[in-house]
Amino acid sequence: MKKLVYVVLFLTFLACKEQVKPVEKQEEQKEETVVLNDFPEELRKVFDAHGGLNIWEKQRTLVFDLPKPDARETHTVDLISRKDKITTTNFSIGFDGQHVWLLDMDKSYNGDAVFYHNLMFYFYAMPFVLADDGINYGATEDLKFEGVSYPGIRISYDNDVGASSKDEYYLHYHPETFQMQWLGYTVTYRSGEVSDNVKWIRYADWMDINGIVLPKSITWHNYEGKTIKEEKSTVTFENVELSTQKKGATFYQKPEEAAYVTKE
Repeated sequence: MKKLVYVVLFLTFLACKEQVKPVEKQEEQKEETVVLNDFPEELRKVFDAHGGLNIWEKQRTLVFDLPKPDARETHTVDLISRKDKITTTNFSIGFDGQHVWLLDMDKSYNGDAVFYHNLMFYFYAMPFVLADDGINYGATEDLKFEGVSYPGIRISYDNDVGASSKDEYYLHYHPETFQMQWLGYTVTYRSGEVSDNVKWIRYADWMDINGIVLPKSITWHNYEGKTIKEEKSTVTFENVELSTQKKGATFYQKPEEAAYVTKE
């Protein structure tokens, strides 16, 4: 009789143990899934057309080169902390999480490091940077170009979000594929005043990096309001890398010879 009781207890223990395992597995899967309920349905489809937020959110480090006549720039960004670093043969710019620094021993850099340090990252990492916190989504009229009407989403920011919270963006996507096609944006960084001058970039050249669809090049166009005109200039991106690994603890820190810079 005792043996029978032990057998029953043992089988009961195994049954309970087997029932617990699926619950733990479901919890792990739930933690790895990005919640998309706060985004407009159309924006969710745009994210999906570019590989999906679930894959993007697993990436930690983005690297890309910008070939320029004077010096090739290598941009490195921590996608979680948003620390960044730009290196060239002549100068380096970095953001350590709190402050922007500039290493420019021969005084060859004549731009605004605070404005520039993450500028190209935001243009390059579209549409995924539009999933950041502090963003508001609204409606905007279609953008028409060469006989096609591209639906759009208006993006604005909460106060004190980023360096220019009064900036606005207009993402326009293909009506059938939902792939991003155009980005309109205003610049309020230096004035601090709301602007109605919307500049336009065409996104029509893409590449697949680890399942994420990112630009191979982007092209600024001349414009009159929302009337898009001829091409103005193109920026290409080379040697693109996406990694789930982060850089070492000192990678984004200010070098001893560098100096912190403030908004001009």
